Amino acid sequence: MALRRVVVTGIGTINPLGNSVEEYFSNLEKGVSGAGPITHFDASLFKTKFACEVKNYNPTDFFDRKEVRKYDLFTQYALVAADQAMKDSGIDPEKIDLEMAGVIWASGIGGLETFYQEVKGFVEGGFVPRYSPFFIPKMIADIAAGFISMKYGFMGPNYCTVSACASSNHAMIDAFNYIRMGKADVMVTGGSEAAVNQPGVGGFNSMQALSTRNDSPQTASRPFDVNRDGFVIGEGAGALVLEEYEHAKARGARIYAEMVGGGISADAYHFTAPHPEGLGAKKAMKDALKDGGLNPEQIDFINTHGTSTPVGDPAELKGILSVFGDHSYQMNINSTKSMTGHLLGAAGAIEALACIMTLDRGVVAPTINVEELDPVIDHKLNLTLGQAQERDVKYAMSNTFGFGGHNSTVIFGKI
Repeated sequence: MALRRVVVTGIGTINPLGNSVEEYFSNLEKGVSGAGPITHFDASLFKTKFACEVKNYNPTDFFDRKEVRKYDLFTQYALVAADQAMKDSGIDPEKIDLEMAGVIWASGIGGLETFYQEVKGFVEGGFVPRYSPFFIPKMIADIAAGFISMKYGFMGPNYCTVSACASSNHAMIDAFNYIRMGKADVMVTGGSEAAVNQPGVGGFNSMQALSTRNDSPQTASRPFDVNRDGFVIGEGAGALVLEEYEHAKARGARIYAEMVGGGISADAYHFTAPHPEGLGAKKAMKDALKDGGLNPEQIDFINTHGTSTPVGDPAELKGILSVFGDHSYQMNINSTKSMTGHLLGAAGAIEALACIMTLDRGVVAPTINVEELDPVIDHKLNLTLGQAQERDVKYAMSNTFGFGGHNSTVIFGKI
């Protein structure tokens, strides 16, 4: 069976750097940090008092007051980003085969705020069970995919991928494969997360996973820096409309990029720590290259997982050096999490958008906040430190890895 080509025809986002694609891309290029003091709740008793929050968001700007009661914040973000991407794509649902259009969405945690508020109410109400009828449908991670499909009438493949911080890449790879294999013509994909709340911050704090640089939130996310002390939690969503190439051409669509390959693997090592030699990451990258029919030397740029954790950053770079050898020094490498923070299950989606920005505009976003490169990291690597760099990129790779040993890699190409 001949595999069909898959292209990106619509993009959308709401994240700590902007509530639109244009605002996001502009702030990426400028090297703006999205971090600041937590406003979603009183964090005064928490070890970490800052996060990368979405700014200037009012649900009633997008949803009716009665309608919004049905949506956890992660679903709201999903619907906002998906709506932007669909409008950007120019697809008219009345003019396509709705049975060949679907939604595969991602969230690492789902409706954590809903779960927290309902259980809090149960405890504060003397353990009398007065749960909301919306509790379960608001909380479950698949519901965002369901609501997106309902909005556009898409009756094709519809589900949610949950693989911690690798979730969005897995969603995109699945959507990509359904189109390649002829099981869909159009797919809305991406991911959303809304875990800047008491259990989200408190839980990651208890693992010592978060930065506690409370005196300087905007410099706290510092991938590859010798003094990095954990990731900065973020929130938001990224959406992509993937479409079969001939289907897109036939309707005169604008094409941002081609999705050319995806790779997935497991570390089979530890439930939170990555393999120290980056073996699972290495396999995901090699499989993505093979899937796309590419040689390592064809990759110009890698958007790393790069979370600013002491263990994760060096392991990923070891994996890169193992796969790419001397070509590692010819590529641009960055971590946009230095600006956006870590959006967990939505990270892969907004980082795919960062790759598309690079392909479309010829600009690689910087890795900010690196004051002293960790001596265990190869200093010959071009980690795009401090300032954006102009580069004509033909192929861009993006890595995301998650608790549970999940590894995922996607590759986009210029078209």
